[in-house]
Amino acid sequence: MSKVIAIANQKGGVGKSTTAINLSACLAEEKRRTLVIDLDPQGNTTSGLGVDRRELDSTIYHLLIGMELKTKNAIIKTEFDDLCLIPSNEDLAGSEIELFDFEEREYRLKKIISQVKKQFDYIIIDCPPSLSLLTLNALAAADSVLVPIQCEYYALEGLSQLLKTIGLVKKRLNKKLSVEGIVFTMYDNRTNLSAEVVANVKENLSERVYEAMIPRNIRLAEAPSFGMPINYYDPKSAGAKNYQLLALEVIYYNEEND
Repeated sequence: MSKVIAIANQKGGVGKSTTAINLSACLAEEKRRTLVIDLDPQGNTTSGLGVDRRELDSTIYHLLIGMELKTKNAIIKTEFDDLCLIPSNEDLAGSEIELFDFEEREYRLKKIISQVKKQFDYIIIDCPPSLSLLTLNALAAADSVLVPIQCEYYALEGLSQLLKTIGLVKKRLNKKLSVEGIVFTMYDNRTNLSAEVVANVKENLSERVYEAMIPRNIRLAEAPSFGMPINYYDPKSAGAKNYQLLALEVIYYNEEND
């Protein structure tokens, strides 16, 4: 089995890159061969896994624009067991203009992934915080979409728009695309707001909502500055435990029902 999961939300600041880093690391911790593709020009997933964005010769940008580079040669083995990365940096920011004249430009990433897909159990794509050509590439390449949403009043509004986009992509670009599930981030069990948002989403949507909820956690916020996933930076923290639970849920839904 090889599963490609895009982590997407058009809103910034919802824990998208944090989820890409830590879910991937926790899947790898469970001995699943995992590849992370950083498709965000900000490169937060790249630096969050301890890779210096300024020292890169081969990135997802070079693969997308068609330079003579094989996918396997852009993959970096991270310091963490069973976890690999195709990195990103600011070069990716101008790629959408360069890709505009390419034929089948929405399928560039799918072709890149096809070269190495069989080598991994899970391929996680960190999408940019917009519904852009890069995000369309991710959705066209993915089997499913995992949506992190922040526990705030406007969460449902942004989620509804994203689900509509996923539906359109499924009709036009990728018939097998599905919603992997929704994970709540920045959850605070001391407030009524977080509980109300969770209840509202569960009441209004039929998509899977993960039991694991990612808390507001100082250790989670600190970990990227040390270039480490939370399960390595502070394995006993609440953030680590919840991302480990999320990884187990992802494995269960994909492998028990495979």
